Amino acid sequence: MTTDTRAPAVEDTATDTATEALAGRLFDTVLACLDAQAIVIGDRLGYYRALADGDALTSAEVAERTGTAERYVREWLEQQAVTGILTAADDPDRPGDARARRFTLPPGHRAPLLDVLSGDHLLPLVRFAVAAGRQADALAEVHRTGGGISWAQQGADVREAQAAANRPLFLGPLGREHLPSIPDVDAALRRGGRVADVGCGYGWSSIGIALAYPAATVDGFDVDAPSVEAARRNAAEAGVADRVRFAVTDAATVSGTYDVVTAFECVHDLADPVAVLAAMRRLAGDGGAVLVVDERVAEEFTAPGDDVERLMYGYSLVCCLPDGLSTRPSAATGTVMRPATLRRYAREAGFTDVEVLDVRDEVFRFYRLV
Repeated sequence: MTTDTRAPAVEDTATDTATEALAGRLFDTVLACLDAQAIVIGDRLGYYRALADGDALTSAEVAERTGTAERYVREWLEQQAVTGILTAADDPDRPGDARARRFTLPPGHRAPLLDVLSGDHLLPLVRFAVAAGRQADALAEVHRTGGGISWAQQGADVREAQAAANRPLFLGPLGREHLPSIPDVDAALRRGGRVADVGCGYGWSSIGIALAYPAATVDGFDVDAPSVEAARRNAAEAGVADRVRFAVTDAATVSGTYDVVTAFECVHDLADPVAVLAAMRRLAGDGGAVLVVDERVAEEFTAPGDDVERLMYGYSLVCCLPDGLSTRPSAATGTVMRPATLRRYAREAGFTDVEVLDVRDEVFRFYRLV
């Protein structure tokens, strides 16, 4: 018998290492997908809210508070404890008794799951991922045909999750830090300027501006009727409906002149971004400011990319590019709209240039079109 004592080929070792790494990553992806499903269930059924005050509850107590079935609740609580979102403790008098086991939501886990105005509130992104995942069959079909899937076809869960994901920024740093760092825009809003908010969605950007600047008035425009209906409700609840109005309309049809014209995270979705930017230029007149806020993606394609790049390509693949292609003809921009792309659109729309503003935000880049 002869023993082969040769060292394995270098390329084989490298291949084996790469295989193990990707296999491990795919397994982590499976765990993350299953966690996401469980998190959405917990949000939808109120399980996290039942645990929000810090009480240590049994499965029966959570079920009673939420009007749900104890056996399912018990499985959910155990899964959440095993995955590290909840903590669990057995009853000292009944060790090992699953029905007596008590579960707690740690204080540090409340903001990501429950605080809708916290910058750490990432539950909406989980909701978005789960909701968008339901479109797998439709996505495969449009990949074959070149067709599209509109926001309306994506459904309410995707629409609501996207609005909730942006809400903390729009009701917080936007009016508290970002806009005040742009001197002439800040001054115009403080003296009661008029704002046209293009692609306003659920209205949080319009509402955030109105809350931060009590003298300003805002007109929000969007082509999605359910979003505009939600925006009107949100403005009423925020107490700014007297200064914030919403309309279901294409910005290209809007008339009038505004001191500030904005487009928050929507230009990359537009089938005809040049036409909308041209309309924004017209609405700003000779003295108004035009601001576009979009994703802070890398200036050039680089692979592999950072987490923001990965997130935006994921969004583009399952939502933004299919939405852009649901209307023809289409620029088919996708979520990953780099500065050079926006600059090209702006110049075609009649602007001279695009300035990247010195506004500090991890996810969004602020542009001024001049």
